[in-house]
Amino acid sequence: MASSLKKVMCANRGEIAIRVFRAATELKLRTVAIYSHEDRVHLHRYKADEAYQVGDGLSPVGAYLSIDEVMRVATEADVDAIHPGYGFLAENAELSRACAEAGIAFVGPSPEVLRALGDKTAARDLARGAGVPLVPGTDGPVETVAEARAFIEEVGYPVIVKAAMGGGGRGMRVVRAPEELDEAFARARSEAEAAFGDGTMFLERFVEKPRHVEVQILADAAGEVIHLFERDCSVQRRHQKVVEMAPAFRLDMKLREALWADAVKLARAVGYVNAGTVEFLIDPEGRHYFIEVNPRIQVEHTVTEQVTGVDLVQAQLLIAGGATFADLDLSQDSIDTRGIAIQCRVTTEDPEKGFTPDTGRIEVFRSGAGMGIRLDGGSGYAGARVSPDYDSLLVKVTARGLTFDATVDKLKRALAEFRVRGVSTNISFLMNVLEHPSFLAGDVDTSFVDTYPELVEARPRRNRAQRLLRFLADVAVNGPDVPGMSEVAPSRVAPMAPAFPKDAPVPSGWRDVLVAEGPEVFAQKVRAHRGLLLTDTTFRDAHQSALMTRVRTDDLVAVAPATARLLPDLFSLEMWGGATFDVALRFLRECPWERLERLRELVPNVPFQMLLRGANAVGYTGYPDNVVFAFVKAAKERGIDVFRIFDSLNYVENLFLGIDAVGEAGGVIEASICYTGDVSDPSRTKYSLGYYVDLAGQLVERGVHVLNIKDMAGLLKPHAATMLVTALRDAFPELPIHVHTHDTGGVGVASMLAVAEADADVVDVALPSVAGLTSQPTMAAVVESLRGGDRDTGVPADAILALDGYWEAARRVYAPFETGMTGYAPDLYNHEIPGGQYTNLQFQARALGLEGRWPAIKRAYAVANRILGDLIKVTPSSKVVGDLAQFMVQNDLAEEDVLAGAETLSFPTSVVDFLAGRLGQPLGGFPEPFRTQVLRGREPVTGRPGAVLPSLDLDALRSALEEEHPSTQIRDVDVLSAALYPDVFRAYREHRTLYGDVSMLPTRVFLSPLEVGEEIAVDIERGKTLIIVLTAVSEIDETGHRTVFFELNGQPRQVRVRDAAATDVLPELERATSEPGSVGAPMPGTVVSVAVDVGDEVAEGEGLVVLSAMKMETVVAAPVGGVVARVAVAVGDVLAAGDLLAELTTA
Repeated sequence: MASSLKKVMCANRGEIAIRVFRAATELKLRTVAIYSHEDRVHLHRYKADEAYQVGDGLSPVGAYLSIDEVMRVATEADVDAIHPGYGFLAENAELSRACAEAGIAFVGPSPEVLRALGDKTAARDLARGAGVPLVPGTDGPVETVAEARAFIEEVGYPVIVKAAMGGGGRGMRVVRAPEELDEAFARARSEAEAAFGDGTMFLERFVEKPRHVEVQILADAAGEVIHLFERDCSVQRRHQKVVEMAPAFRLDMKLREALWADAVKLARAVGYVNAGTVEFLIDPEGRHYFIEVNPRIQVEHTVTEQVTGVDLVQAQLLIAGGATFADLDLSQDSIDTRGIAIQCRVTTEDPEKGFTPDTGRIEVFRSGAGMGIRLDGGSGYAGARVSPDYDSLLVKVTARGLTFDATVDKLKRALAEFRVRGVSTNISFLMNVLEHPSFLAGDVDTSFVDTYPELVEARPRRNRAQRLLRFLADVAVNGPDVPGMSEVAPSRVAPMAPAFPKDAPVPSGWRDVLVAEGPEVFAQKVRAHRGLLLTDTTFRDAHQSALMTRVRTDDLVAVAPATARLLPDLFSLEMWGGATFDVALRFLRECPWERLERLRELVPNVPFQMLLRGANAVGYTGYPDNVVFAFVKAAKERGIDVFRIFDSLNYVENLFLGIDAVGEAGGVIEASICYTGDVSDPSRTKYSLGYYVDLAGQLVERGVHVLNIKDMAGLLKPHAATMLVTALRDAFPELPIHVHTHDTGGVGVASMLAVAEADADVVDVALPSVAGLTSQPTMAAVVESLRGGDRDTGVPADAILALDGYWEAARRVYAPFETGMTGYAPDLYNHEIPGGQYTNLQFQARALGLEGRWPAIKRAYAVANRILGDLIKVTPSSKVVGDLAQFMVQNDLAEEDVLAGAETLSFPTSVVDFLAGRLGQPLGGFPEPFRTQVLRGREPVTGRPGAVLPSLDLDALRSALEEEHPSTQIRDVDVLSAALYPDVFRAYREHRTLYGDVSMLPTRVFLSPLEVGEEIAVDIERGKTLIIVLTAVSEIDETGHRTVFFELNGQPRQVRVRDAAATDVLPELERATSEPGSVGAPMPGTVVSVAVDVGDEVAEGEGLVVLSAMKMETVVAAPVGGVVARVAVAVGDVLAAGDLLAELTTA
């Protein structure tokens, strides 16, 4: 029917305002919105025909609570009706009275009815008079805590303190003990005053574990009252409904009928007009109690509309215009229900943090839809800013189906389709509710959420696309965050792996022998093989030595299938361990374990080899023995076959630990003798031929499968190589010998040919484009030099050529990490810097501002080595020498200065730890008196460092990691990563939480910004590809941020990034730290009160600051006892989560 009204204003905001405007538009009414200054760009303003600001100079909430302002706009806009929505002034009798005096229809009850029902104490009197059962409560308003105590003395605990003039869960606190009353009363009153403008309170006996069921009523001006059945609103948190359904599930029909009758009886008794809700509690025995009447439309009215087909908001407007039920063609008999409807309130709250409201800009918003789904929202769109000043409701999702189970399935499907980024939501909590067995069985009461704390546990949210956009935006604004990059730009030409038929089988290889017959037989067959076998180091040591270990997993994965097919006869592919583990986590932001797992799947036929630093695993220090054993076991289980074990001092006790760990895990034990000096020079007596043969003998006696000569610097000249391999072959004729070198001095190929002639079994080489100089000798030269002879490697030249084309292009992508070396190092035999350290030492020199003194650093390296006693130099002992060398150059110290100042100079930590025996015991002992002078009374370790370390409780570490990273599934390998590199792993996890798995990105855009207009494709999983285009980067704003604009799969996205170079911007508030006494804001909000001053002594749990967010108040308590050293906030401050509130000095 047509309405007598012509123009209606909604005195509200957000979702309910939009709902009213839609209903009015369908009735052909003109609509008027009001908005606060804070809401000036809010969506509800634009959904009305006209919109006017209210509350100039008032608070954000006060603007909507000002009757004078509402009536001013209503008069000026010439409206003939005001719909109050819910909340704010919806139950305010004075607004209804003002409307009546101005001749404006109020869409709701009369002022008299509002006074009677809006005051919860008066409503109780009416219910008592109508014979409706009541929960015991106070007879009238309670003004003081003393009055509250007097009531509690009569009825006992627990009680609930409630706002007399409000609803929606605000201004309510349950009190279970006397010591809780003062705080609960104060907080409830403060919330009520803020939300409703009235702090009047009353008390009721708190009914334990009730169901909350309400009856929807509708009454016309002719005195007719009908009900539209009931709704179950038992799923609540903080007394605020979260999930509602109509009709109530599994409720006895007699009880339903009693509820309907009592609701209608009470409405008639008070002379009710328009829509309202009569709310009841049902105790576990099935008795119902009246609690209140909400004389307004309810948030959850949607479920009633869905099952009855009655548009309640249109009915409100029509009744306010004078229509009767006869006009509306409504009667009790004509209304029935069909199916089940369930509504979920999607809010910007974090369930894992006690449902604390979140605020900020919505970066992404994608909602669910489809048959049987209804959405009612007010601020759900990309770019919307969620304010801390208002309700946290984002959108209401209502599903309707013919059965309860079908409705739940629809609702779950719709929620799963939602994508909201930029603010936290409760969607994960809602999904947990909908899947909980008790909910599905209808066994739900108001304590449901508190009874099952697992409901608030967040489901892992991948959020992959938006996190990657955040990373790309940060790179676009601030540049790449990968240390060691030069100004040279990465190549824009992506490397292309050799093609092969998709159905091409993977040829068998040496791993098939190992898997079938075990390490011992594998070693025997390697020894019996006449051709020289090769280990390809391209996947690890080659790029570690040539490109600072910066090659990413994505580029290895791309060429791995071709490598498996073109080089199936490799002895091994060295692809893990050493520095790659640390660098992957620290600089590439990748998980090294995932690298291993992905490559293992693609290369099933070639043995994988890793570099194990003995008792140091893949770290730079000693670890508890159980950590090393657990690490090796995990590496073996995930695909490592050959473990090259070394110790940076050739200290056999450290080597033995690695040998034992690999043996227990079932891997191939390749024990290393680290080579330095020159066995062909009679004057170099410390590291003689006899020393190396004796050392090898100790390793063989321990039990090894392969003996390795590890020449870290490329010092092994051809003649010396022949001598050493011949001596070892004579001593151990049945044991395979594997030789590793670097080509820094240019003799690498010649030396490898010499060891082949001397009957070594395996040598390390690299593909030509990443070979030579500080890397390994080139595979091509070794292969071709031996082709046709009895040591022929059998490697086809075209296989090398095909793979090298890929690596040639890949190396250009990594051009920013080139060493700058243009030729071989003639001074190698003076400084003896290992190839793997050479590039890193250059990077460190640049970082220290010593790049121009690189020749001096190389000379100082030799001097530092001499001061320290002429060491085996490989990680971590090489780091000790390098640190001392740079220390000397940075401070302009000569050898005599270092020796003279041993007792006073502040030496690098690595040097002190080495002299303290933290790496083990060097050949010939430590240099004295230098060692004693540097230690200055510190007690040194005299044996194996790990032997004195207690076992690490890995289970406890896992628990700590799960607590620190609650949204991450912590795997066994994550525990090991954290055990080896605790700070690095923490930073990696923080980066991954913020930016996602950046290993998916193409290398060039990982290392350099996208260009405007550039498009990239990112495969995030099989069958899912993101198409990303950078469209623009804004100018810097007053807060120091830039907005970066993208298209993601054709849809606009934007990310706001702080410009690290910005200086003239607004200061940021200080952030809390991880220290126990540093107290941060648990949520965004406004400071309502500060309860402490500097110097106050506080106990753990004592309130410090009260925050208000979205009209909910939270007391921030002291996490520890102590003395207040500093208060960082004042009343009125607007804070973000994590901003510093106070600092406590603890005992």
